[in-house]
Amino acid sequence: MRRLRLERQTRRSEGRRPGGTLAAVAAATVVALTASGCVTVHGETAVVPGATPEEASAALTGFVTAFNRADKANDPALDAERVTGPLGAINQAGLKAKSVTSPEGNPDHEPLELRDARFLVPRKAGWPRWFVADTDANRDDGTARADNRWLVAFVKGGPDQPWKAAHLVILGRDQLPEFAGAEGGAVPVAAGSDALAVAPDELSERYAAYLQDGGAGPFAAGPHTSALRERRARTAQRPGLATQWIDRAAEGGDFAPLALGTKDGGALVFFASRHFERQTTAKGYRPKVGPELKALMKGEVVNTVTKEWVSSQAVLVKPAGTDRDAVAFAGRLQGVVAVEGS
Repeated sequence: MRRLRLERQTRRSEGRRPGGTLAAVAAATVVALTASGCVTVHGETAVVPGATPEEASAALTGFVTAFNRADKANDPALDAERVTGPLGAINQAGLKAKSVTSPEGNPDHEPLELRDARFLVPRKAGWPRWFVADTDANRDDGTARADNRWLVAFVKGGPDQPWKAAHLVILGRDQLPEFAGAEGGAVPVAAGSDALAVAPDELSERYAAYLQDGGAGPFAAGPHTSALRERRARTAQRPGLATQWIDRAAEGGDFAPLALGTKDGGALVFFASRHFERQTTAKGYRPKVGPELKALMKGEVVNTVTKEWVSSQAVLVKPAGTDRDAVAFAGRLQGVVAVEGS
């Protein structure tokens, strides 16, 4: 998928961008999906695995099949019922743009394969339910990233609704933590849990605040934290061009955080955020806007263009009481979902 901007970092080195990955992905809490308490919906109060192995396997297969059809045809309608949350926003915007720039289909389409799947299925009562598929992908074959694992988080809002992929991140094998729980199971961490250095439902807002204002914060240094702020500072003012950023939390519905407990008492947490980038040129000039951005644009560019990005990320959060580097980014995917000219 060459239109995906996939970024990841290892704990030992600066992040690398896996290239040639999900093609259509150019592009958390009203409902606490990570709640592990008892919820009564349709009379369902038993704490059970969120999905059977057969259901999880079928959900993964259904997602890959729909994704490949949509990617080949550049048609967002073909996988709209299989994606949601931040991944869905990025995927659908990317396909929408490509349906305009390449309406005849994707000439570079290569079917995605997700294999060697391990399913991390939390036990919980009622709905919504969720699980994570830890997979190998054919996108890494024969490359320096052959040891990558693709983690896809699926959510389901009710018994009559389909499983939908809400998050995708790419991690190296050495980044995968040891998860809590018995073989084949997983331990969910509640969105408001005080067992972690930062509760899952605070991550999106605190990340947005950190990018805006800096400060010590709970985030470890790296390409998605300190380096990103430094890059913004370097590029905010250029001859004839000023760039401003606004960062916002994204944490409702299928954008809610999902957290899996780890054996060290911490958690791997998926969460989302929104980022706005506004470029303004001097009088007589216009910001450059490529074909794919124009396909998503509303309004007309006079001297300003504003891009909205959605970001899906996975972080390793340490146990409560950790003062330094409490939150370390493991993987991040982001894409432009809207553009406005003025």
